[in-house]
Amino acid sequence: MFLAILVCKIGRFVGKLVGKGSSLPGKYALKICPDILRRVKMPPHILAVTGSNGKTSTVEMIAAILRADGRRVVYNEEGSNQIEGVTTLVLTHATLTGRVKADVLLIESDERYAAQSFRYFHPTQFVITNLYRDQLTRNGHPEWVYDAIVPAIHPDTELLLNADDPLVSCFGRNHEKVKWFGLDRCPTDFDAPTGVYHDGAHCPVCKAPMTYEFAHYNHIGAYRCTRCGHHRHETDYTATALDLTAGTLTLDRTVEIQLAFCSIYNVYNILAAYAACRECGVAGAAIGKVISNYVLKNGRMQHFTLGGHHGTLLTSKHENSIAYDTNLRYIRSTQRPCTVLVIVDAVSRKYFTSETSWLWDIDFDLLHCPQVERVILAGRYCNDLAQRFSFSALPAQRWSVQPDIAAAAQSLQADGEEDVYVVTCFSDRDKLLNLPIVKKED
Repeated sequence: MFLAILVCKIGRFVGKLVGKGSSLPGKYALKICPDILRRVKMPPHILAVTGSNGKTSTVEMIAAILRADGRRVVYNEEGSNQIEGVTTLVLTHATLTGRVKADVLLIESDERYAAQSFRYFHPTQFVITNLYRDQLTRNGHPEWVYDAIVPAIHPDTELLLNADDPLVSCFGRNHEKVKWFGLDRCPTDFDAPTGVYHDGAHCPVCKAPMTYEFAHYNHIGAYRCTRCGHHRHETDYTATALDLTAGTLTLDRTVEIQLAFCSIYNVYNILAAYAACRECGVAGAAIGKVISNYVLKNGRMQHFTLGGHHGTLLTSKHENSIAYDTNLRYIRSTQRPCTVLVIVDAVSRKYFTSETSWLWDIDFDLLHCPQVERVILAGRYCNDLAQRFSFSALPAQRWSVQPDIAAAAQSLQADGEEDVYVVTCFSDRDKLLNLPIVKKED
């Protein structure tokens, strides 16, 4: 054990010097001592977060809240969320005798590999945010990902589940320790699921048709199976009021929060963080003080200037249509005239497949609204985007193709002063923000 910890610490130190090393030190430690995570002494609270979307943002907010409450928290800030990254995190913050120096170990866990990460220890609380179609070539169908998570759930672990997700709610079946979080009906809801496909059409338990009282977005909402009765549970932690126009959110009727980013995605991340921290004993009012107007540091949303334009960068997960849909709805909800730049320059950070069928799952018709004056398609896969847009509701004269990202930015810089929204993925965002003509705002 001593050698494995020492090698990990040295590898992590060297990795920081070269700007890498969030998972490789853990990989070497596991080769030396495969069950090292069984041998170390963990903190009293082990809090894990997994799901298709919102893991990184939720974990960041949980860390901020718990630290403001005086807890010593360690978490995988760089996002390395498979077993090698988790091992690096744990051993880097452990003594050479194997005691993790923290009050709370907070882990963002990859949904596919959670069973490996929690083979030798288990979380005290386990937050599951959502399960969507995500990275088809890697993850297949959400129900396949569900099956991959099940072995990671220990009987003694308390589950904190999104009650509004019909598939996530299945984790609560036959599990004794479950708390539910969800969003009550709000003015922006739909009467039925939205999106170009309908994953909520059939019950994940018995496959019978499902009915909806309302849907917040896509298939997330108040559902009930017409045969077996699988339904949205009553919530323990609830967003009781939401006004995205005013940017206000109320939790459990008492905690008022001002939203820095008026997106329903942000609301669910806040709600998940709130539920987790309440279960860790933090008062609701204290959580509200930290989260109100909280700006994420992970770069999911960034502001910039480009010539006379005020710009907003909206980062989505590639190969994840729901992430894109929520950002497009955010643009649609704005009132000022704007130009939208859609960049797809890389499909995956890890797997080079050039597989772009997921573009057809994105509801680009959301951009067919008066305030969106034009759309520019850029990046290596701009022609794939153009093919997709040719089947959208946007008239052909409202969108154009500019393969080179720098050239697209330069054309915007010299033209007009309308707002600019950039819709892109994690790996592509820096290709825009690092251009000399783009000025990032604090």
